[in-house]
This record gives sequence, structure tokens and C-alpha cells, in this order.
Amino acid sequence: MRKSDKRRSSSLLGNSARVPLKWLSAAVALAVVATTGPATADGSGRVPAAESHEPGVDPTPERPPTSEVSWLSFPGGVFAVDSLGHTVRYRACDGDTGRVADPAMRVAAGVASGAVVVGGTAYRYRVPLVGRSEGTLEVIQRHRPPTTLTGVVVTSPQPPTDPVEGARLFPLSGQLARVVADASLNPAGATVRDLSGRYGDQQIAVNGSLRPKAASVIKLWILVELLRRVDCGQVSLDDGVLVTPEDVVGGTGQLQFETFPQVVTVHRLAQYLIKYSDNVAANVLITYLGGFAPVNALIDSMNQRSTILARRMLDSAAAQRGEENYTSPDDVVSLLGAVWDGEILTPASRDLMIGFMREQTLNTKIPAALPQGVPVAHKTGDLPDASHDVGYYLIPGTETAVAFLTAGPMATGDETVRRMARTVYDFLVTPVDGAVEE
Repeated sequence: MRKSDKRRSSSLLGNSARVPLKWLSAAVALAVVATTGPATADGSGRVPAAESHEPGVDPTPERPPTSEVSWLSFPGGVFAVDSLGHTVRYRACDGDTGRVADPAMRVAAGVASGAVVVGGTAYRYRVPLVGRSEGTLEVIQRHRPPTTLTGVVVTSPQPPTDPVEGARLFPLSGQLARVVADASLNPAGATVRDLSGRYGDQQIAVNGSLRPKAASVIKLWILVELLRRVDCGQVSLDDGVLVTPEDVVGGTGQLQFETFPQVVTVHRLAQYLIKYSDNVAANVLITYLGGFAPVNALIDSMNQRSTILARRMLDSAAAQRGEENYTSPDDVVSLLGAVWDGEILTPASRDLMIGFMREQTLNTKIPAALPQGVPVAHKTGDLPDASHDVGYYLIPGTETAVAFLTAGPMATGDETVRRMARTVYDFLVTPVDGAVEE
């Protein structure tokens, strides 16, 4: 798999203390604003009241989506920009500013630039609003030389590296649209992104903004936040966590069948979280990470506006209060693409995550739809009114990120996911010159 070759930095943040500031005489006035979206959801995940025309689908993300967002990926962190809302967020190994208002942000020629000051540290940025370009962030602290960070800009979707080759993927949209249209009982959405370059790293989607309940797909964000902390040296996979009988819940997983209390390593919790979609592991890791807020901070820093972690696994009381986890096909592929390209995790953590996904034991959807032996790494999600499967097709030379999400009855949703999965596979294994719309 490819590693991003565009990320460079004059200073690797690693475990360093807060990075430098030289002067503040020209610093802008700022206001730290409470994020009204995913980053604030440490309790209620309730969304604004709205009538949904599709069962099991929430029509209103907590912050409206916008194309005017991008985030800068640099070693050890990210810097997110929302040029319509005039907000930014710095989140790295050495700290998190939260969402910060920059009323003086300048947007010109497709580039957002400005400066904010948080806690005595200034952040001066120049971030293009076009993915795969290069942005810069200068971090300045009193009495220390400034640190300049440069890296690749990430948007959702990322633009293709080769639009001509990318156009070869467009017929797949029509084929998936027919599957979605046939799923009369299940609102469905699919997002597909080429990772191999065969189709110019093009991304296509059908109902990519569909926002069903996330089910266990939300566990991918829990894992990424955990591995991000491992990369920062803040936690170790060898750490032990005390799991008590009070932590045990039912549903999917293996830990519920063990005897407690016992100390379980973080590595085993992370592995079971994905391999068995373990609900006990998910809830224990949410607590270990500090609640919902850190996971939602990760989501917010990547500008994934349709995704939120608002309740623990199998918390029916929270669900009855309207506190629910949501996501979308576009947000899932945004996460998977960033993981693959090394933009949010180190190569070692990325490989570990994909390895856990390759061990997935719930294989009734994507793997069941493909010929035996086709290499995939995936994560399922199931509720009575949701059926999902997302992940990577690892066909050599045709690696692809996919997200197939449905609402409505799970049984028919499973079949819709399988049909979408097979449609993508058949397209990918067709010779490029023969991949034409029917």
C-alpha cells in the first residue's frame, strides 16, 4: 500500500511539549467557540428535530456539511479549517485547541489563511481548500523559535490524481445506483475510492451523504483514536485495563463469555473490538480514552460532519432518549482513505488496524458476496434497522476503499450490501477498457 509522499515537516511533534511562539504583537483576537457538532457530544447525541422521509435515517448532521473544509495532515497531528464557518482546530500529540473562531480568516484563490492564539500559542496557517495540495502551519510560542509544519491537505473527497483515468470509474456509479434503486425496503448509500492509482485515485458515490445509525462501524473511530495515542506515545498496547462484571454487555463479541474481574491488555481490547466486533471491548475502550469527547474530537478534526459517537454499545436507555451514533458512506471512506494514506496514523498503526480488519469473523456480507479467497479487510455494522459493511478490497493492483450502508430491515439490508459489494468487485475485475456502463 502506498504511503503519502507529500507529508513533510521541519519538526516532528512526537511527544514534545507545546510548540514554540516567538512574538504575539500582531496576534489576532480570537474566541474559542463551543463546537456545535461532533466534538461536543460527550453526552447527548440528539440532533435538531426534523422529519425523516426514510426509516432509520437521520437527515440532519449536527453541523451542516460544506465543501469548504479541509485539514492539514502533518506528523503527529492535524489542523482543520472550515472556511465558511471561519473556524479552525489544531489537534496533535501536544494538545488540542478545540474549535476556534477566526473572524479575520482570509479566503482567496482557494486558500484559507489566518492566525489564532490559544493559551499563549499562536497558529499561523495557509491551507489550500483543494486536497492533495500542500499547506503550512507555523506554531509560535514566546521565547522560542517558531516551528513550521508542512503537509498534505485532505478534503472529502480527495481529488483524483489523474482525472482521465478517474473517469473510467464513473460507470460504476450507474451500476450501484441501480442496486440502490432496487432496494425498496432499504435506503442505501455507497462510496468507493480507488487507492491503487488504477482509476487515478478517483472517488464515486451514490447517496454518499446518507446518514443511518452507525451500528458497530463507529468502532473504527474508537480504534483510530486509540492508535493515534499509541503513535503519540501516550498509551501502550501492552497496558492492562481492569474489566469488571459491570462492564459486560451482550450482543457481538467474545469477552462477555470470560470471567471477570480481570486485566485485559489494550492490544487484545483493540483486536477484539474489530475481529469480533466486541461490545465489551468497545465500551471499555470508550472509558479508557476518556468518554465520547476524544473520539468526537478526532471526528471533528477530520471535518467528518455526519459522524458522531453519542452512546455506548447496547445502551438501550440512551437510544430511547434519542442519543444515537450516526455516520455516512462518505465519512467512512474519508476515514479509511486517511488511514490508508498514512495521514492520520503512522504506517505501523495503519498496518495493525488493517490487520485487525483482515481478521474479521463476521463475514456474511462483503466476503460472502465475493469469490472465495478474495482478500478483504472490513468492519460490519448491524442493528434491527441498519446493515453495513465497510473496508478495503485488497486485490493486488486494484486496492479500493468501500462503504456500503443501509437503513431499514436488517435481513433485506444484508442482501443489498451483498449486491453492492459484488457490483463493485465485478467492475474492478473487468478489464479497464471493458468497464463500460450497461
